[in-house]
Amino acid sequence: MASYRALLIPSPRTPGTEDLLPYTPLSTDPLKPIPTPQVSGMDSSGNPIDNPPSAHDAVLLKSTSSRRSVSSIQSRASVANSIQSRGSGTTSGREVSFVDSESKPVRYGSSRAADSEGLSMSQKEINDEDARLVYINDPDKTNEKFEFRGNSIRTSKYSFLTFLPRNLFEQFRRVAYIYFLVIAILNQIPQLAVFGRGASIVPLAFVLFVTAVKDAYEDWRRHKSDRVENNRLAMVLVNDQFCQKKWKDVRVGEVIKISANGTIPCDMVLLSTSDPTGVAYVQTINLDGESNLKTRYAKQETLLAVPEKDKISGLIKCEKPNRNIYGFQGNMEIDGKRVSLGPSNIILRGCEIKNTTWVIGVAVYAGRETKAMLNNSGAPSKRSRLETRMNREIIILSLFLVALCTIVCIGAGVWLRRHKDELDYIPFFRKANFSEGTRTKYNYYGWGMEIFFTFLMAVIVFQIMIPISLYISMELVRVGQAYFMIRDAQMYDEASDSRFQCRALNINEDLGQIKYVFSDKTGTLTENKMEFQCASIWGVDYSDSKTSSEGEQVGNLAQVLVDGQILRPKMKVKVDPELLQLSKSVKDTTESKRPHDFFLALAACNTIVPLLVETSDPTMKLIDYQGESPDEQALVYAAAAYGFVLIERTSGHIVIDVQGVKQRFNVLGLHEFDSDRKRMSVILGCPDRSVKVFVKGADTTMLSAAKKSLNLDIIRATEAHLHSYSSVGLRTLVVGMRELSVSEFEQWQSSYETASTALIGRAGLLRKVASNVESNLIILGASGIEDKLQQGVPEAIESLRIAGIKVWVLTGDKQETAISIGYSSKLLTGSMTQIVINNNSKESCRKSLEDALVMSKKLMTMSGAMINTEGSSGASASPIALIIDGTSLVYILDTELENQLFQLASRCTVVLCCRVAPLQKAGIVALIKNRTDDMTLAIGDGANDVSMIQMADVGVGITGQEGRQAVMASDFSMGQFRFLVPLLFVHGHWNYQRMSYMLLYNFYRNAVFVLVLFWYVLFTCYTLTTAINEWSSVLYSVIYTSFPTIVVGVLDKDLSRVTLLKYPQLYGAGQREESYNGKLFWVTMMDTLWQSVALVFLPLFAYWQSTIDGSSLGDIWTLVAVIAVNIHLAMDVMRWTWITHASVWGSILATSIAVLIIDAIPILPGYWAIFHLAGTGMFWLCLLGAPVGALIPRFVVKLLVQRYRPDDIQIAREAEKFGSSREFEGTEIEMNPMFDQPRR
Repeated sequence: MASYRALLIPSPRTPGTEDLLPYTPLSTDPLKPIPTPQVSGMDSSGNPIDNPPSAHDAVLLKSTSSRRSVSSIQSRASVANSIQSRGSGTTSGREVSFVDSESKPVRYGSSRAADSEGLSMSQKEINDEDARLVYINDPDKTNEKFEFRGNSIRTSKYSFLTFLPRNLFEQFRRVAYIYFLVIAILNQIPQLAVFGRGASIVPLAFVLFVTAVKDAYEDWRRHKSDRVENNRLAMVLVNDQFCQKKWKDVRVGEVIKISANGTIPCDMVLLSTSDPTGVAYVQTINLDGESNLKTRYAKQETLLAVPEKDKISGLIKCEKPNRNIYGFQGNMEIDGKRVSLGPSNIILRGCEIKNTTWVIGVAVYAGRETKAMLNNSGAPSKRSRLETRMNREIIILSLFLVALCTIVCIGAGVWLRRHKDELDYIPFFRKANFSEGTRTKYNYYGWGMEIFFTFLMAVIVFQIMIPISLYISMELVRVGQAYFMIRDAQMYDEASDSRFQCRALNINEDLGQIKYVFSDKTGTLTENKMEFQCASIWGVDYSDSKTSSEGEQVGNLAQVLVDGQILRPKMKVKVDPELLQLSKSVKDTTESKRPHDFFLALAACNTIVPLLVETSDPTMKLIDYQGESPDEQALVYAAAAYGFVLIERTSGHIVIDVQGVKQRFNVLGLHEFDSDRKRMSVILGCPDRSVKVFVKGADTTMLSAAKKSLNLDIIRATEAHLHSYSSVGLRTLVVGMRELSVSEFEQWQSSYETASTALIGRAGLLRKVASNVESNLIILGASGIEDKLQQGVPEAIESLRIAGIKVWVLTGDKQETAISIGYSSKLLTGSMTQIVINNNSKESCRKSLEDALVMSKKLMTMSGAMINTEGSSGASASPIALIIDGTSLVYILDTELENQLFQLASRCTVVLCCRVAPLQKAGIVALIKNRTDDMTLAIGDGANDVSMIQMADVGVGITGQEGRQAVMASDFSMGQFRFLVPLLFVHGHWNYQRMSYMLLYNFYRNAVFVLVLFWYVLFTCYTLTTAINEWSSVLYSVIYTSFPTIVVGVLDKDLSRVTLLKYPQLYGAGQREESYNGKLFWVTMMDTLWQSVALVFLPLFAYWQSTIDGSSLGDIWTLVAVIAVNIHLAMDVMRWTWITHASVWGSILATSIAVLIIDAIPILPGYWAIFHLAGTGMFWLCLLGAPVGALIPRFVVKLLVQRYRPDDIQIAREAEKFGSSREFEGTEIEMNPMFDQPRR
């Protein structure tokens, strides 16, 4: 197995010797020149270097801050994306553009006041009350004023004492549980006791107990994990030596040493590392899910200190604990100096040390105050649409329950009035007590109170109208559905070795009702595996088809000799022969210098870390360029293919092999990529004693920063090449350069020092400093990188469109690239009319939207006229595609123009948003979510998609190349975009159909039983005497009829996978809510009413002249009710399995056995009743006749509907059934028309 180690070749360094590294001793006087160290012409590994650092370099290195700006947060170029070129037919579509005639470059973000805010606050010095003061290696003094939290963590929710009250409190947050608790309490009152006091508590107690056991087990696992975590050992500096100490005992201010592959116990500022240059490599997979190595740096002032020998002391003043894992601001005062601290100087709890022997740091945040623990919260809780709609039906059932209770209490009041003179003597309701010889009142509380008690007793008797078992059944069904989704082999991605993950169990059924899909492009529709394709250098396009990718040629070009070993880049890159020959030219001409500067910029302007990979050949190793950005990796590999091989990177210098000659460049400063500037830059001290700024970024921001005196022909040529690259789907970047004079560098250095030491508003100041130095650039050229479409994306998008799902793509790429990808992915077609909106002001956006609305209305009117003329099957509505950029969205979102954008977008088949920021993505989702009832789904793979994923009703994360932030924030995750088709069309359809039926069936099942009890009450003078045994009433919804519901909810399939994938139109059943709606609910209730009448009165009339008691009738009603509801279920089962058979018929058998057992217990009423009944023929006739009589109307209606008004599902089921017959071969299935009108 290949082993990795960092390709960082440190220079020997010993205290007391001269500085052989690119670090130069600090001068206390910033204006005083620094003596030049004696530097031999050797690189850090002892090999000769053609151009050793000069004295001029030392003069420029007067401050450590200029070398400390390197950070681990990688640039994520939002400017690019790629795909295969589209065919010539893609230009056949009509395009209408609404663009400002004099457009000016602007920032593509929703926050335009960041700079001004940063400037206004950056000059403030934070006081001690607003900062955390950490005294290095002095925890006592650190915690003297404020006792900071210890490092013990607790992820568990409960303790031994708080479990019972807190768990019960959380469970009773469900209103239904409070309802059943009130019922149980009422039944304990003697005047209201209808059931046995124990029996009334059993259902609720059972539900509470099962949930409590589950919660207790989960929390026990958390406690166990916490104990393991808190008792891990760390090396802490105590009395000038490192001793082992438990993590939970670590305090803020203590100095900690972590060895290779060790885990960081708390957030700590890096003081020194085993690497002489102060570099440490960390893996943050436990924090943000990203497996790529990140670099962290120790400050020069603390790098050489040996904690065991040197007394380390100092003061760190930093911001208070917060959740931002990518940000940190602070200052460190040490040895009379104050140096700034940033994100690159702190290592967070949970990170692991890689490729570094040891690191030493000081704890600044511990325990619950660490950034990892502050972020230890799940994604926002989401409720499914069905569950929300179910509450409406539960309210209706509650009103129905109140109506039944009201009828009973009114009837009881009328009966009491009519028989008030007989109440003293009527059995079971005598008002007078003569047992003791004197007449006393007995069991009577007056007419009004008796009516009130009757109402409450009726609520107790009819309580199961609200199904308590429904909540448990829904959870179990969702677990079963999730199991089969996870086990689906067709959603397993071999490339990433990732299965489908179900991270939110409560919205499975929402997958069957999606109307809008919002998708990222890079890494979601494309592979996010970048390949360098072409370049434009100084206005010359090197994108000929005569490229070469032969392994030998590329390998020979890139190989480097270090320490007797041959090093080659791991990846091969296509090269242009002409450009290759030009880059190898040793002539010192202008033509050869341009490619030199271009590829030098590609090799240097990045945060890539070169690692070595062992091979089978001991004399050869491969260079693996590690970085968070695939774009940067592709560019560095391209530079290596053309002879500019990056072989070493430290915090202070980089070594690049330029055509076989190693050259070292001092890294004087690095400004990282941010979404405002959309570019990054590095300031290098070059071997020829010059200082240069190399910049790369988006064309919009780079060209605006170009030098005004630059040849306009070159700019125009570069813009034309950028347009041609984007048109074929390539991701583009522009590369520029600027040479700094000594005074310009000193000015930058001073400004950077001021900005970097500001504790408040630092980001705004640093952005201003970067913008100043990234101006007056010489445009060296542009690059084109290809990002291929994922497998099956065009077919998936086409299927989604056929299913009536609108697909919107939200990307940070430029418009031409996004349009090209739209064509190749079949998102855009030649028949679509494209409406393009690119504006730089609110008024121009308003006018563009108004014009677009008029045009879209005309197009829809024309399409409607064609449909009316040619018939519904002769023409379809003219498809419209809206293409809008992020700049326009800045002026539209959160303003009155939002409504116009919604009206326009709702008329469009496709919406393509380009150059959008992450928050704008969430704003687009909210635009639809807040104005329609349609279900939305967002899918993405990167951290910039998290806000969009959390905003949508359903969030799907792609396990891709950009870490796992999207996966961790999502409800579901998978490996490829194409898996969205089986997820929605198959599992989404099944889950929606199953859950919809289960809800309606549960309402029906419980309502039938309540009505059976109600009809009997009418014959008992409204006294609420129940014929059915109290234990049967309790067990009816918990045991007798619950298991078949769960089995059908997990296993039933109305259609096969093949049919659902073959006919995407079938997905429309969920969008139209065909399986669960108000009409179906009322039809079900009407059917329930009839069935209850048949189940009660057929046995009652059969035994009308007999002498059997109420308990015997109760046993009959219990059995016929269970038989009827199970046969009702069996009539609707569409796919029978042995488990379904066992659950349905086994439920009837289990009920019979339970009735026999209950009647065999002498202390219970109805002792031996069932055994007397079973010996008569009338009993068996009732068992057969009552369910048949109850279900015949349902059977007839179902038969007629399926015969004369079949829906799409029924048509497809018949096609499945007869599909093997020859007469159906080649027959097309005509589905019902799909209507696509936005619902408000």
